[in-house]
Amino acid sequence: MKKLTSIAVLLCASVLASCGKEAFPDITGPMAESRIKFFNFGVGTPGVYFYANNNKAAGISGVSIVINTKTGVVTSATESVAGTTYPKSATADDGVTAGGYYSAIAPGSYDLSAKLADTTQRATVVSKITTTLAAGKAYSFYISGAYDTGTKTADSFVLEDNFPQTKDWSQAYVRFVNASPTSAPMTLYGTNTTTSTPEAAIGAITAYKAGSAFVAVPNGVYTIVAKDAGGVSKVTRTSVSFSSGRVYTIALRGTTALALNNNTNQ
Repeated sequence: MKKLTSIAVLLCASVLASCGKEAFPDITGPMAESRIKFFNFGVGTPGVYFYANNNKAAGISGVSIVINTKTGVVTSATESVAGTTYPKSATADDGVTAGGYYSAIAPGSYDLSAKLADTTQRATVVSKITTTLAAGKAYSFYISGAYDTGTKTADSFVLEDNFPQTKDWSQAYVRFVNASPTSAPMTLYGTNTTTSTPEAAIGAITAYKAGSAFVAVPNGVYTIVAKDAGGVSKVTRTSVSFSSGRVYTIALRGTTALALNNNTNQ
């Protein structure tokens, strides 16, 4: 792992406005080579800010966000004092930093962490993962499971977002991520209600902390269902739109009550 001072210099040069612990991302200059987004899918987890080493990497939560329309990356944003919170309802697609867009970050080895946004507990680390972010790749960091109020911790994992190398622009692309520790391995199924096609699997069976490959699906409005290996439906969501040329992640979240979260990657 690189020394902390070296990482701080890289972050300041490419994504942060300053080197302090409360620095905001500043990616108005040349694009960094890695991208990352952060999700708070830990049931009961309070609002959090996300850090790369000791530098705030993504504390913003959908307040006055400016996006570079050519790259799809956040260029400026105003931070929510509440931090990033768990989604507000079973059909809400929030719980993600920067309105669901990626933030730029220099490639390298990092301690990625989530810390409580509460001003009196801001040093409290809810979850931390050490990982390497490679040049030219995109990643998603998920807080998952349930928040332990005693230890003030939650589970987490990081996935590389392996986008399709070539696209059929008449199709949408969808993958399934399992962020529910209480679930058995699941497969995502979809029924295109626009064309009334039969139900079909979207990707392979997926265990906790894993994601399926992105697969092509026809444009349309879908009813999506997560089923276990025996074909038993565990959670359903209706009226989910997949548009041609776009890339989506459907994530299973929750513990006792499961929900399917829809986030646009590209």
